[in-house]
Amino acid sequence: MIEFEHISITLGGRKILSDVSLSIDEGEIFCIVGRSGVGKSVMIKQLVGLLHPDEGSIRFNGVEVVGMDEAGLQDIRKECGMVFQHATLFDSMSCLENVMLPILKHHALKPHKARERALMYMAEVGVEHLAEKEPATLGPGLRKLVAIARTLTMEPKAILFDEPTTGLDPLAARKFDQLVTGSLAGANMTQVVVSHDVRSIFDIANKIAMLHEGRVRFLGTPTELETSDDSVVRNFINGHPE
Repeated sequence: MIEFEHISITLGGRKILSDVSLSIDEGEIFCIVGRSGVGKSVMIKQLVGLLHPDEGSIRFNGVEVVGMDEAGLQDIRKECGMVFQHATLFDSMSCLENVMLPILKHHALKPHKARERALMYMAEVGVEHLAEKEPATLGPGLRKLVAIARTLTMEPKAILFDEPTTGLDPLAARKFDQLVTGSLAGANMTQVVVSHDVRSIFDIANKIAMLHEGRVRFLGTPTELETSDDSVVRNFINGHPE
């Protein structure tokens, strides 16, 4: 469903990714891990055209993304939603109004129908009780859940999560994990999760790629990651600084 082939990109004079290739199947929960600054977020931002590789090919459902014009990228973003590390909600609006925004923009629905649909998606992620709350009054975990509900309103085929558990308390992080492996997986949603939360990736992933020094250092299942004899991989999952 998602294919990165021989991707290389340099940002600010530094080579971030060098000849990286990954393939993600439909319905898969695919985690991209590695140290901060290794290029995890860069990978997924290229998929929706927020960054552009210097070399290589990126395909979504067989459609080439690299070189696509803005109109084409808008279509890709409808089918491949992205939830940013910081929830990017509008604090001047209620949570419900935030979730309604893409519905009103992209669907020919009257406001009361848009409200019904927004509440349905908020209920799916367990935040319908926050409909009239302002995002600024919520903790980061709840803000992210509202942002996920907003992304789901576009009914994407895939969803990209950029560091979804960063800044969350342990209970909020586990609630996110349950959402990923529960209703989203049950809907056969392809999910790409950028993270350095080791507990989370072992709980949710079908497959894991570890980036190191601009390349794929490891690619496999959680069990294969846990039993890897690669010293770099083991130092990462055990939190050793070497």
